[in-house]
Amino acid sequence: MPLSGQTCRVSAPIQRDILVIGGGPAGAAVAIRAASAGAQVTVFEKGPRGRDKICGDGLTPRAVKALSDLGVGLDDAHRTDGLRMIANKTVRELEWPGLDPFPAHGAVWPRRSLDLHLMELAEKAGAEVFWEHEAMPLVEGGRAVGVESGGRHYTGDLIVLAAGAPGPAHAALGVARDPNEPFGLAIRTYAESPRHAERHLEACLTLRDANGVPVPGYGWIFPAGDGTVNIGVGALSTMKGFKSLNLNHLQDSYRSLVGDSWQLGPDLEKPRAWRLPMSTTRRHGPGWVAIGDAAGLINPMNGEGIDYGLESGMLAADLFLDDPFTAPDRYDVIIGERLDSFLRTGRRFSFLIGHPWILRSGLRVAVGTQAVAAITLQVMGNLVDSSTPGAGGRAMRAADRVLAAADRPLRATRASA
Repeated sequence: MPLSGQTCRVSAPIQRDILVIGGGPAGAAVAIRAASAGAQVTVFEKGPRGRDKICGDGLTPRAVKALSDLGVGLDDAHRTDGLRMIANKTVRELEWPGLDPFPAHGAVWPRRSLDLHLMELAEKAGAEVFWEHEAMPLVEGGRAVGVESGGRHYTGDLIVLAAGAPGPAHAALGVARDPNEPFGLAIRTYAESPRHAERHLEACLTLRDANGVPVPGYGWIFPAGDGTVNIGVGALSTMKGFKSLNLNHLQDSYRSLVGDSWQLGPDLEKPRAWRLPMSTTRRHGPGWVAIGDAAGLINPMNGEGIDYGLESGMLAADLFLDDPFTAPDRYDVIIGERLDSFLRTGRRFSFLIGHPWILRSGLRVAVGTQAVAAITLQVMGNLVDSSTPGAGGRAMRAADRVLAAADRPLRATRASA
């Protein structure tokens, strides 16, 4: 019987090679890559064509490389050359380092445009895309065998969960956020600014809640190059008082700090919030894989996951094309080798900075010198993983060892929400 509770009593099941639940960058990456190689791919997206996705809209150099690997140009995006980090009165403006294999530039591309562009490329590659279609995985004998959507039954050799934060489709496959790990919340809107064409992202690392308590997170302004900037704030669940944190108030507080310097106009839309899953209990099983946000592939230290979504989507497609039967198991192993150490370190670091006094001290170190700020930039730009050479890679591997030893006391002394 299907775990989802859906029946399979529909006529003429439709056979496909790959069925993708979710039409964001991760799902699009699977569809583009697999359909371009001749696979039959169907994507189910619950939103309408051209739907918006709440996001900071920033593309790291890692994301730029992933888009290039997909054959996607940046003609419609606004190029960025680096990041301006602000901590109290310290300001560090750094260029993207151009660490091989990543370029020395990023971009800002509003998601309503980026996601639609990627889905259109998927369609051009031969993928079938259904908008305003929710899809539920069908599981028989412990194996994902298809999806049900709109009263129709589709069977596929690989089911790809690319639906972001946990929902019904995740539950059907036994996928959930690990309750023992941190997660994030963020909120953003848009405003007009004469500085909209600047080439540096801006991140303020010193936020405080309504009671003056330091918030583990940051505020951002990402210039979109179209007359507007994306302005928002994000916070981690490891802080004391997180459950009572008012994101709208935090957004207003940050806006008051930067409104004059950026000459911000009124909000162009009501600020909208979203959840950032930073862990998962499962990311694969017989006949299926979870990719991107659905697999918890979000950097806990910046809330960024578009690049990991694109990479994991391409990997899932490539492994399927090589051997459909072994693809899920190999996918889990390779993702683990590439990203687990870095993401695990980020989650442990999140517990550390949940303590206000550690957060204050850590921020002074993070931007205190140009050399340390350069390592912070690599972390904030998702430019570090298991294979990263140089000071950034060495620092993260050392942090992984130290925080592993401190993991139990960190969790035992975590700030109360």
